[in-house]
Amino acid sequence: MNRVEKAAIQDRFSCHYEDPLCFNKIEKAIYAYMQDVESGRELVFLCIGTDRATGDCLGPLVGSRLKSLSPSTAVFGTLETPVHATNLQETLDEILSIYAQPFIIAVDACLGNANRIGYINVRQGSLKPGTALNKTLPAVGDFHISAVVNVGGFFEHMVLQNTRLFIVSKMADIIAKGLYLARVKVVTSQVRENIGTEVGRS
Repeated sequence: MNRVEKAAIQDRFSCHYEDPLCFNKIEKAIYAYMQDVESGRELVFLCIGTDRATGDCLGPLVGSRLKSLSPSTAVFGTLETPVHATNLQETLDEILSIYAQPFIIAVDACLGNANRIGYINVRQGSLKPGTALNKTLPAVGDFHISAVVNVGGFFEHMVLQNTRLFIVSKMADIIAKGLYLARVKVVTSQVRENIGTEVGRS
């Protein structure tokens, strides 16, 4: 994939989960960003949210599904051990204590306009979790994925509590599978490069 193709995927990426090609587009966009990972940096998935509110459980759902697809993957934030406002900084400290130069992919739910509900977004740069609830939390991620689960602007806590789990679950499934497949492609590519380097030396 050349730079022009890569930029085109990244610039245009936002897709509704009901789009028949949504999974394919998600995977391509994620893979485009993951290609920026330098050799030696560990891919770490930070899935933010809580299982106590249907609208905010997207992150933990993604984390749990990703972990079931690939148990050896570095995943922080699952339904069993969610990462949320009260332990986010602690989790970041833990990640940095384990990995010297982690490449962090952040995942979180978000609120938006009514016509944006159901859209999955892949964006360059850090995610600012907790903004919908006016919480000041550290920005996280080398790139991030967000999914619009409901309408924002009023009674956010109540809105998150009354979000349809079906929509959240469908988006989480697409994101988790897209992350998994993109990671497999990146790891496979790195292995091939390493083999090619070793063969060249011999």
